[in-house]
Amino acid sequence: MFNELFSDWVGILSFGVIAFIILMALFFIVFFMAHSGDPKA
Repeated sequence: MFNELFSDWVGILSFGVIAFIILMALFFIVFFMAHSGDPKA
């Protein structure tokens, strides 16, 4: 029982970390693209 709970928690945690990294990467890509496209930046 503890083994299943632990494996589920690790899977959820790893998925959350991966999703967070992808979101941060997308945010920075959009941020830099917007600033490089704006001459006033």
